[in-house]
Amino acid sequence: MNMRKARLSVKLGFEETSLRIPIPQIMPLHEVSERIRKSVKFAQIAASIAEVGIIEPPVVARDAEDRDRYHLLDGHLRIAILLDRGDTEVVCLVATDDEAFTYNRRINRIAIIQEHRMILNAVKKGVSVNRRANGTPDRRLKGTPLRDRVTLL
Repeated sequence: MNMRKARLSVKLGFEETSLRIPIPQIMPLHEVSERIRKSVKFAQIAASIAEVGIIEPPVVARDAEDRDRYHLLDGHLRIAILLDRGDTEVVCLVATDDEAFTYNRRINRIAIIQEHRMILNAVKKGVSVNRRANGTPDRRLKGTPLRDRVTLL
C-alpha cells in the first residue's frame, strides 16, 4: 500500500479547527462538587487561568441530535472556573469521537519538567518573570516570583 492511501484511511481525532463556543451550549458530563471547588488543585487552575488564560482548551464532542450543542469530554474544572468568572464563551477542541472514557484514559498529568517548560514558554511570550507563581502545584512555592521557578531545575 502506498503512503498516500495509508494517510487517507486515518480518521482524525479532532475537527481541523478549534471553535469559540458559548458556554451554555456545552453540557458537562458531571457537576463539579463543592469539595473539588475548595481544593488546592481548583485554586491552582483558577489562578493560572486568571494570570495567563486557558493553556489547554476544553475538549467537546458535538451532540448527535443538535449540532449546536456539545458534550464536555475534558475540562470540567476549567469550564466551572470560567462560569465563576462570568465568561460567556470558550475556545474548544472538537473531538470527532464522543467517547469520554477513551479520551480521559489517554490523558497524562503534567510532570514537573513539563511545568518548567510551560513556564519558560510563557516567559518567552511576554509573561513577566516578576509575576507571582500562584498556579504552582507546590504550595511551598506559591506566591514566589516566576523568576525563581525559571531557575528551579
